[in-house]
Amino acid sequence: MHVPDGFIDAPTSAVTGVIAAGALAVSLRGARRELDERTAPLAGLVAAFIFAVQMLNFPVAAGTSGHLLGGALAAILVGPYTGVLCVSVVLLMQGVLFADGGLSALGVNITDMALVTTIVAYAVFRGLLAVLPRKRRSVTVASFVAALLSVPAAAVAFTLMYEIGGTTDVAIGKVATAMIGVHVLIGIGEAVITALTVSAVIAVRPDLVHGARGLQQRLQLRVDGALVDAPAAAPAPVAARTSRRTVWITGLVTSLVLAGFVSFYASANPDGLEKVAHDKGIDKKAEEHAAADSPLADYGVKDVSDARLSGGLAGVIGVGATVVAGSAVFWAVRRRRGADVSPVNTGL
Repeated sequence: MHVPDGFIDAPTSAVTGVIAAGALAVSLRGARRELDERTAPLAGLVAAFIFAVQMLNFPVAAGTSGHLLGGALAAILVGPYTGVLCVSVVLLMQGVLFADGGLSALGVNITDMALVTTIVAYAVFRGLLAVLPRKRRSVTVASFVAALLSVPAAAVAFTLMYEIGGTTDVAIGKVATAMIGVHVLIGIGEAVITALTVSAVIAVRPDLVHGARGLQQRLQLRVDGALVDAPAAAPAPVAARTSRRTVWITGLVTSLVLAGFVSFYASANPDGLEKVAHDKGIDKKAEEHAAADSPLADYGVKDVSDARLSGGLAGVIGVGATVVAGSAVFWAVRRRRGADVSPVNTGL
């Protein structure tokens, strides 16, 4: 789904750049309400994890692969505003360091992959939680459906942007059919990854999952051989099974292993957008990436001849750069929140 330079014309790219900038400004303000001393470190880790998993292309159809977009996962784990920032940090790292996604198309990519996926996923997620039983299993189910729908929503958004500012003359019907069709399949993979990850975090630290806040597990009593919920006034306390540091270290090590080792075995087939662009002729005016000469371009380390080592090193560097950049952003937002609610500002 990373849109290269040249797919969308300059005026449309400029407009999406303004939209993306506005969304980031709003998200920075909104993230102050979502982040606290517990979740600020997790947000940087979520960005790094999304970067790592995006390196793991999985086959979805003949000659086509897909990868995680991450908007749903980020929104559910750390909140929609912070989620937009997480995915945007990933896109920035990919565009600048790895020549993945055009720099002139950065606004297009942030609008499509960060903004649209997060808004759609979180809206679906909250809508489902409103009607499902207030249990942890419902969070997993809602996560699956939200992630599933967020990917074709991004495909629809790209199709609309192409209709407005596409640089090639391809019938919009053909683009829409191809894009939505393949991204429905990719959405299944997105849904599985998102649901499994959310479920894993809830299992050890449900208090760290933004989408699970407000859920309480009732104390159950056995009455006449049957389990019944205790009165609402006596909810069971939720004890943390794992420290935040352990969660953070485990997540970082997992991200490093995925990007540094498992990524070598990812599908080499073009992803959904690349395949559609080639088959339909959307890529006829694609431009060379401004960072094509980057030492890490195409997820390999320049002058390292061994493909496995080159890709693994690039993945590790990418995870490290993303977690540092993301953590810096989220700690700054957290510190700003602390300043906003200080005694001086509250008049106490």
